[in-house]
Amino acid sequence: MLLMPINMCHPGMRLAKNIYNEDGMVLLAVNVELTQRLIDRLFSYGIDYIYIADSRTDDVIQEDMIQYETRTKAVNEIKNTFRKVMEDSNKRGAVSYYDIGRNFRDVMKMIIDDLSAHQGAMVMLNNMNIKDNYLFQHSVNVSIYAIMLGISYGYSRENLETLGLGALLHDIGKTKVPLGILRKPSQLTDEEFKEMKNHTTYGFQILKDEPNIPLISAHCALQHHERINGSGYPRGIVGSEINEFGKWIGLVDSYDAMTTTRVYRRPLLPHEAMEQLFTGSGTLYDQSQIALFRDKIAIYPLGITVRLNTGEYGIVSKLNMTVPHRPVVRILRDEAGEEMKEPYELDLSTKLSILISEIGEIKVGDVITDLSMPTLL
Repeated sequence: MLLMPINMCHPGMRLAKNIYNEDGMVLLAVNVELTQRLIDRLFSYGIDYIYIADSRTDDVIQEDMIQYETRTKAVNEIKNTFRKVMEDSNKRGAVSYYDIGRNFRDVMKMIIDDLSAHQGAMVMLNNMNIKDNYLFQHSVNVSIYAIMLGISYGYSRENLETLGLGALLHDIGKTKVPLGILRKPSQLTDEEFKEMKNHTTYGFQILKDEPNIPLISAHCALQHHERINGSGYPRGIVGSEINEFGKWIGLVDSYDAMTTTRVYRRPLLPHEAMEQLFTGSGTLYDQSQIALFRDKIAIYPLGITVRLNTGEYGIVSKLNMTVPHRPVVRILRDEAGEEMKEPYELDLSTKLSILISEIGEIKVGDVITDLSMPTLL
């Protein structure tokens, strides 16, 4: 199968995987033939990539590390909880959220069980779900990244639940931020930026007294924008003053935000986002955490369409676990754009002069963005 950008798809292609809405319902089923109308609708829904059936790549299969039932339950719990907090925040008097932790314990168990069944695998988050609610999907993505890294790091089940809860609820404080600021399609003013930064404190205040939420998880909401050189917020603390779980969540929160399409900017390509993280190694982020993150995240997911600096075009057919940024590419078209009669495998880990220059139709370096914004939102 091919993982193709939606804007490179054309009528007549067939889906190789189902496309789901945020409630887990199938919108388009596997083997459906695409029409221009369907392609336009998928694009309008904010779906960036879809899997396309292709006889030359039938053997390239990406297994889902998280079951759709698990992701759907997680997104719906986040959605319902965040909306309840938003509604209660407009009421007078004290408000109790005592059921938050209890509701998310089952979600944590499902996510940990799913990921534990794929130990040693690399995380590939290329969801074909409608992206109507960035905040909800982002919260789930961050928890998946964090738990997978926690499993690789060797945390106990109890610590994985604490880390996962902190990751899943790290942005709950945004329920207290005015919607006009959250949804603003342009750069925030200084005053709006100041209010947005308060979401870390708001989140801590919501979670700190919850009997079913570990206090460390509440501190994750407070500290996920702190940076080890003291340049973060809200307190500007440094190094070991930042909780280890907070550092993990701050790292994966930045990566997922940078690689996700937003109303005010295009996403960074995965390897560009990784380069940004490494630029902050030892100053913004912990070096050992970034190294583990690099080793566990598939920069180029299986099936993704790529173009090489040689002009050849193909897909990522295998991952190199020791050098994730140098995968095996199956060449489908030569440098002149002609279809290969016999596609062949090219291992980039053995051809160091050959580089991936484009993903889909996006050239490396084409994406220009304000990097201060993704780490905020």
